Amino acid sequence: MTTNPTDATTPDASAATGDPYAAEPRQTTEGPVYTLTGGDWDQVLEDATHDERMVINLGPQHPSTHGVLRLVIEIEGETVTQARAVIGYLHTGIEKNCEYRTWTQGVTFITRTDYLAPLSHEAAYCMGVEKLLGIEAPRRAQLIRQLLLEINRISSHFVYLATGGMELGSTTAAALGFREREVLLHTLEYITGLRMNHAFIRPGGVAQDLPEDWKDYLTKFVKTMEERIAMYHKLFTGQPVWRNRLKNVGYLPLDGCLALGITGPVLRSAGLAWDQRKIEPYLAYDEVDFEVPTSTDADCWARYLIRMEEMSQSLKIIKQTMKLLEPGPVMVEDKKVAWPAQLTIGPDGMGNSLEHVRKIMGQSMESLIHHFKLVTEGFQVPAGQVYQPIESPRGELGYHLVSDGGTRPLRVHAREPSFVNLQAMPAMAEGGLIADLIAAVASIDPVMGGVDR
Repeated sequence: MTTNPTDATTPDASAATGDPYAAEPRQTTEGPVYTLTGGDWDQVLEDATHDERMVINLGPQHPSTHGVLRLVIEIEGETVTQARAVIGYLHTGIEKNCEYRTWTQGVTFITRTDYLAPLSHEAAYCMGVEKLLGIEAPRRAQLIRQLLLEINRISSHFVYLATGGMELGSTTAAALGFREREVLLHTLEYITGLRMNHAFIRPGGVAQDLPEDWKDYLTKFVKTMEERIAMYHKLFTGQPVWRNRLKNVGYLPLDGCLALGITGPVLRSAGLAWDQRKIEPYLAYDEVDFEVPTSTDADCWARYLIRMEEMSQSLKIIKQTMKLLEPGPVMVEDKKVAWPAQLTIGPDGMGNSLEHVRKIMGQSMESLIHHFKLVTEGFQVPAGQVYQPIESPRGELGYHLVSDGGTRPLRVHAREPSFVNLQAMPAMAEGGLIADLIAAVASIDPVMGGVDR
């Protein structure tokens, strides 16, 4: 191979090309070495200081994006200049699937939407179906629903603390938060037979009554949780590193919350005491005394404190609800709606009681036919539409149900707070550091099953 005498790789490159900025070589045993200095390089670096922006992908397999959330962010140094959420990685088609099942079978779908607060979805959906039917669940069933919703609220907030703490580098928060959640899941399993995705709340009531020793069990549970919450205040609320990591981070004022339709702890952290349990009471929330904690700081620290206080308020509600409970039915008397029939928890899980099976299989052909048709075809719901909102751990959860008079929904749509609240992420994060973006997303506490559903 011949070398062109004017090639820039030759020792006389600068002279040959006439380029004053051509690098001058230094001969070594390995050949010429070029040092790129001088010329306008320093000026180029100076110009790029405020211009060099990088677009990076954060998630959906990132441990700090709160699940399968993908964030596409533009950064300048460590500062986030633009942030966008990309969703859909957990899409399940739950709402559409409900249209191909009976009204009661739909409960098994919607309970998998927000898998950290499944009972909130069950309650909102079933209350909507009951409105369309023009029926009301028995009082005992409504009080059991209220107990379950508040136990589930505490469980969800502990997962917020565990995952949010882990994303910010606190393995202590992760270990302890999931430890408390185990206690709560055991309690839910004790009542419903399952730790998650319970399908326990049904149109017309609940699947079965409370266990016989429920009062002693829940009294002990409340005492344990009160002690644990006090410990968390000592461990985290008084911890300067935790406070400094959240204080003045992820700021979103009240007007921003209202413009974006934000609800739940994020809205209450901006100063508005909007809580469906107080604004539009359902079940027996108007019979119990509790406070709606608020703050005007509108940052991640305020959202942490509000969720901590909400757990204490939930324990107050549980104690008062236990006193309201009186013996009575847990499902409507109408046998054309009360599906499935009498349930018990046996060694192989929850199912129809042996007495009921003996009756429909050996004593009454009419009962067997009715049971078969009710399970396979379902009950008819009068034509109409309804919207039923409740206060889930993340904000206003509402179900818009449309019936054409058949045994299956014509349309099921959830107003899911995780989906709506996630809009706040760019407003909270842009202009802040990447590390603060992680804190902001954690303070929203989105559940991607609810976002994508």
